[in-house]
Amino acid sequence: MQPISFLDLAAQKEKIAPDLESRMAAVLSHHRYILGPEVQELEEILARRAGMKHAVTCSSGTDALLLALMAQNIGPGDAIFTTPFTFVATAEVVELLGATPVFADIEPDSFNICSKALAAQIDRVNKESDLTPKGVIAVDLFGLPANYASINDLAAQHNLFVIADAAQSYGGSLNQKPVGGLAGISATSFFPAKPLGCYGDGGAVFTDDDEIANAFTSIRMHGKGTDKYDNVRHGLNARLDTLQAAVLLAKLPIFDEEIAARNRMAKAYTDGLHNVVATPVVPANAVSAWAQYSILVENRDQVAAILKEAGVPTAIYYPKPLHLQTAYASHGHSVGDFPVSENASDRILSLPVHPYLDDEQVSFVIDAVCDACSKTKSAI
Repeated sequence: MQPISFLDLAAQKEKIAPDLESRMAAVLSHHRYILGPEVQELEEILARRAGMKHAVTCSSGTDALLLALMAQNIGPGDAIFTTPFTFVATAEVVELLGATPVFADIEPDSFNICSKALAAQIDRVNKESDLTPKGVIAVDLFGLPANYASINDLAAQHNLFVIADAAQSYGGSLNQKPVGGLAGISATSFFPAKPLGCYGDGGAVFTDDDEIANAFTSIRMHGKGTDKYDNVRHGLNARLDTLQAAVLLAKLPIFDEEIAARNRMAKAYTDGLHNVVATPVVPANAVSAWAQYSILVENRDQVAAILKEAGVPTAIYYPKPLHLQTAYASHGHSVGDFPVSENASDRILSLPVHPYLDDEQVSFVIDAVCDACSKTKSAI
C-alpha cells in the first residue's frame, strides 16, 4: 500500500499535466499576467456553474469576504452575525472594516451555524446593544452548505443581507442548487487545499445583482471607476493572477469527478465508523464538497498520536473557537458561552479525504481509527 497523504496535489497534477502545461504556456506567451483572458474565461464558467449572473474572481478567499462586506458599505457600528467555529478570516474581515462580529453557536451534527441560536442573537442585539444589525455570514464548514432556507428567511424578517462563506464548499449543493447560488452573495476560496484549489491564493464572489457585481470589480482594483486613475470608492489590490486562473481552468474538467470521489470516500468512512465515533451528518437534500471529513472523538490527541504512528495523517480544524481567541478578547466572552462550538473544538479530528485515495487506503484508515479508539477507550 502506498503511504497515505492528507492531501495529494502531486497525483492531481500528474492527471491534468498536459492541459495545465498548455494553459500556463499560453499565459507565458501572451504576458497578460493581471486580468488576462483566462480570468474572464474562468469567471464565465464559474458563474454558469453556480447558476448566477456574475462571478468575480479575486486574490484570496479572505478578500472575497472583504469584497462582499465592502460592497455592502459595512463599517463601525454595524453588527455581522456569524459562527465562532470557523477559520479566523470569517470574523477578521468584519473587524478590519470596524464592524463587530456577533457569534451564534453551531448545530452539533452539521458544525454549521444554528438558526435558533442566530435568531436569539439577533433579538439580543436589537434589544440590548447600540449596534445596528446588518448581515449574516453563514459558513459552509468542511464542505457542507449551511441551512440557507432557514437562514435566508430569518435574515429577510430582520432586513439583513446574507453572505455565504463557501470557502470550503464549492462543488457542493443544496436542494439541487449549487454552492455559489445559495445566498444573495457567496464567497469562495481557491487556496490549494480547497476542493477546487489553485497553486497559490485565489477566490471569487458570486451575485445576481448587477450593481453589487460592479462594486466587486471596482473594489478589487483600488476602487476603479472608468479607468485605473479614476477612483470612485475605497478599494483593494485584490485581483486574481492570470496564471492562477489558468491552473483552475485546467482543474475544472475533472472537478465533478473529484467531488464524486470525495463523496464515495466519505460514505465509506461513515459506513465503517458510525458505530465507533461521531461521524458527520449530511441532510438528504444536500451534497457536501467534503473539504474535510471530520469526526468527533474523546481523547482526541491520544487518538491522533496513535493514528500518526500507524501512518494515518490527521488535522484539527479548529482547536480553539474564535470567541476564545486572544484577538477577540475585547468581546468579553468566556468558556461556556458557545458550548457546542467549544465541545467540537475539543473533540474534532479530520481524516484524509482527497480524491486520490484508493479503497485499500480508505479501509486502512477505518481500521486504524477503530484500533486507536479501542486502545484509548474512545469508542462511542
